[in-house]
Amino acid sequence: MKQELKQEYKQTELGELPVEWSINKFEACLSNKKIKISKIQQLQFEKIGKYPIIDQSQELISGYWNNDKDVFASPLPVIIFGDHTRTFKFIDFPFVCGPDGTKILVPDKTRTYPLFFYYYLKSLNIPSKGYNRHYSLLKEYLVPLPPLPEQQKIAYVLSIIQEDKEKTETVINSYKELKSSLMKHLFKYGPVKFEDAEKVKLKETEIGGMPEGWGVKRLREVAENRKETVNPRENDIIYVGLEHITPGGIKLSYYGHSSQVKSSKSKFYNSDVLYAKLRPYLDKGILAELEGVCSTDIIVIKPDKKMIEPKYLAYFTHLPVFLEFSTKSMTGVNHPRTAWSTLKDFFIPLPSTAIQQQIAEILSSVDSKIEQEENKKKALEELFRSMLRNLMSAKIRVKDIEVQNEDN
Repeated sequence: MKQELKQEYKQTELGELPVEWSINKFEACLSNKKIKISKIQQLQFEKIGKYPIIDQSQELISGYWNNDKDVFASPLPVIIFGDHTRTFKFIDFPFVCGPDGTKILVPDKTRTYPLFFYYYLKSLNIPSKGYNRHYSLLKEYLVPLPPLPEQQKIAYVLSIIQEDKEKTETVINSYKELKSSLMKHLFKYGPVKFEDAEKVKLKETEIGGMPEGWGVKRLREVAENRKETVNPRENDIIYVGLEHITPGGIKLSYYGHSSQVKSSKSKFYNSDVLYAKLRPYLDKGILAELEGVCSTDIIVIKPDKKMIEPKYLAYFTHLPVFLEFSTKSMTGVNHPRTAWSTLKDFFIPLPSTAIQQQIAEILSSVDSKIEQEENKKKALEELFRSMLRNLMSAKIRVKDIEVQNEDN
């Protein structure tokens, strides 16, 4: 039995849509006005300047430029499409265009509200052709166009969610900056307030100044390299690979299973520290809170709990001075690695275990805040994707809401 259309809906090439919506070819949504603009090659990009350079990379701004004659200032806003990268950027400020592959799309404002058009393009799943051009694929898409007032309202709803996500990203970055400052402070002065740092009596050691009551030990004196390997296929247990470790954090976000791997792997236990020796500049080191196996590109460090708190050691592996040492010790070109034989001689500041616990818990509390905000960001991203699908397919209608008038 043929399903009946909803009242005031029609069947289109894009499915069931409201009768007042039209379907247009992609290029019919663009202005016919010819654009002439200089394109700046990447080697010419400057680090500072009067005008931002927009190219097809993932970053919004890739460099800067100072020559006024190269600036694109009208008409705005425009949408930048990365012909090779398939990225879209909404640009509503004067800019300088990046090199070949950076395509400027000027929406036809008589047909489409620019921000709506941008969000629709973001919803497209353009298949990858590698580093070939993709505009030929983009041209084949059809665009559903509600009346302009409804387009504006759809864009408004999506922009509210997007703004919340950007605010959350700002909070996350603030917490990360706080954590970075705290790490430098705590591993030098201990768990004292920033304003009280000058009151701490320091002594000179092999690794610089530190509180008088602290000791200094080499890593091999407080921990050892666990070298237990197992055949992961014998039991289906937790498997940790480099891909499971988030840079900068000490908590395992997710993991795989040993049934997914073939060769022998390193065994680890609860409270071991797992440190990535492949490309150590990626800053991957976590505290194991469970038992399993891991990639042989991960060093399994077993802390001596009588001397050093495992969480304290895990945070220490992210300290800039250790990261720098680890990176400088790399050998190999295509797959640069550090090694326990080098890292074991690095000096570690060693306060009492009580102070170690305090330092670890202070940093852990900041990590908890970061995790909360990261989860909020993920929820907003999922909400955005869900609303984008439903608004663009008219499963959710917002035509009757009131929004503030804007030029875009």
